[in-house]
Amino acid sequence: MCKTIGKTLKVLMLFVMVLGLFVPTLSKVAAQEYMAGTYEATSGGYGGDVTVTVTVTDDRIVSIEADAADETPGIGDEAITTLIDRVIQGQTLNVDVVSGATGSSSGFLAALALALEAAGADVDALKEKEAETVEEVETIQSQTTDVIVIGGGGSGLAAAVSAHQNGAKVILVEKMPRLGGNTILSGAAYNAADPGRQESIEMTDLERETVETIIAEEQADELVQSWQATLAEEWEAYKASGATYLFDSPSLHKLQTYNGGDKTADPVLVDQLGDQAYEGIEWMESLGMEFNDYMFTVLGGLWTRAHQPSEPLGTGYINAFSNYFDENADDMQYFLNTKATDLIVEDGKVVGVIVESNGEKVELRASAVVIATGGFAANEEMREEFNENWPSLADIKTTNHTGATGDGIELGQQVNASLVGMSDIQLLPMGDPETGSLSGNIEQGVQDRIFVNSDGLRFVNEGERRDVMTKALFEQEDALMWTIVDQHSYPTGDTRNNFNETIDELVAAGRAYEADTLEELAELIGVDPANLVATVDEFNQAVDGTIEDPFGRTLFDNKIDIAPFYAAARKPTVHHTMGGLQINAAAQVLNEDGEVIEGLFAAGEVTGGIHGTNRLGGNALADIVVYGRIAGANAATSLTAE
Repeated sequence: MCKTIGKTLKVLMLFVMVLGLFVPTLSKVAAQEYMAGTYEATSGGYGGDVTVTVTVTDDRIVSIEADAADETPGIGDEAITTLIDRVIQGQTLNVDVVSGATGSSSGFLAALALALEAAGADVDALKEKEAETVEEVETIQSQTTDVIVIGGGGSGLAAAVSAHQNGAKVILVEKMPRLGGNTILSGAAYNAADPGRQESIEMTDLERETVETIIAEEQADELVQSWQATLAEEWEAYKASGATYLFDSPSLHKLQTYNGGDKTADPVLVDQLGDQAYEGIEWMESLGMEFNDYMFTVLGGLWTRAHQPSEPLGTGYINAFSNYFDENADDMQYFLNTKATDLIVEDGKVVGVIVESNGEKVELRASAVVIATGGFAANEEMREEFNENWPSLADIKTTNHTGATGDGIELGQQVNASLVGMSDIQLLPMGDPETGSLSGNIEQGVQDRIFVNSDGLRFVNEGERRDVMTKALFEQEDALMWTIVDQHSYPTGDTRNNFNETIDELVAAGRAYEADTLEELAELIGVDPANLVATVDEFNQAVDGTIEDPFGRTLFDNKIDIAPFYAAARKPTVHHTMGGLQINAAAQVLNEDGEVIEGLFAAGEVTGGIHGTNRLGGNALADIVVYGRIAGANAATSLTAE
């Protein structure tokens, strides 16, 4: 269904009416019997109570309202909207919770079940019932525009906005029932050298040594050597100035990105990422997004250059893009529940896409197409096909939303697109043991936390690359670890983590543990108290500089020494797929002969070559903004080149 993007992220009352939207086909099972009327029930959600009001006829669920005022804007409320749609269309409670919003989903479904039980429903039967198929009345019509964007996550929305800013009319198609992709579920950290904000951070001797090492490291590529030369000049000027604040620059960002990916990334793409990362911050701010002045080191980021949005999770990015769509609705539209199935190619040029809308194939034509469908972390079969570096990933959960299934890669293969780095699959050591999601992660930044195993012992440099930390975690008992922090991370019980969760909420839900002493904390999480106390003491000595860290860690801030102390369990989870469609600096997709596929652009996780074998934490958001802007601008510019 076509619509402009409404400001749904702040809506508290969620409503879907069955009448006039679709016509159900005949069910293969006996229809439910209800006592016609309206019923209400309440259950605990993620952020607070979820109250559901359901209206039924004698044999159908007609409408559902959900008052979910305390659920996370853009996450919990959007998940409930999705579930309302699924329940009404399928006339069933046999629906999966929405990835990344388990608490909100479960609370909504529990309240709905209570309300339907009051209406006389056989709830157990509804939970087993196969969903009815439905046919929506409204179908997308074939049409022509300037630029088509496939994918409604961060990179697709960035490309759409950028294309419009450069003079193009835009149609965006998204197969899922909501916008946001992985971006809206993310911790949202954005890496960019930012001297203005970094001036408040003191530079340590260990960080100075790191810069010296990076400057001295041997590099074979000429472009990379030029980064080193620039960095050396910048570093000498910094030292001569007598400054003590944290040094950073695009050159250092590029070198850490390139080295962090084992020097396998395309230097040209890394060069653009480093040069334009801060421009991307300014661009997002021009769209109304706000970032906190506070900067931190995100997991696997290697440097304190991560920007934290003022809004929780990735909602700030999606809100900013949504507002732009609203303001330019005459030239921009999008279609949800619309899957792109084929690219249209004429005379060797991509001129549109065939989409599936309500079971019908529809042609959408344009002068340029941008693929921004994300990676394939949620596609177990694809993960297994390309995995060369990890044990079997079949039973490993993922942080990704369910739509991250590699569709754009398959579209690219239709036109002989080159694929690069497909075996480079990133796992994190920070997955929720039950869901694989990043929610419940109690760290606030790398500097102030440690990881311990089931014996209460550290086992890795917690400031290392993500792949290094995850491989070390796999070697621990049950591949399980505990993140340990103290009051420095949570000054008060209502302090929120990077996923908009307060520590009090996490403790109350049993997802984190709190104690006034390390010995008590050890008892709560089942590790040896003497080991935990000794481990923390050794870490604190390394923070003081009285000993060298036994694991070579260089990122420190505060000791872990002020009660209350906190712990939360974490396990490996599939997070990011670094491989994908090969692009050039203009974000044009290349074929297997290294030639440009005319009319086809790509951005975001669907592409390969930017991160190499390992992506630095905080670089994904920079990637989607930088290359989303490039792809959209060049797709629009191609109109005038014809």
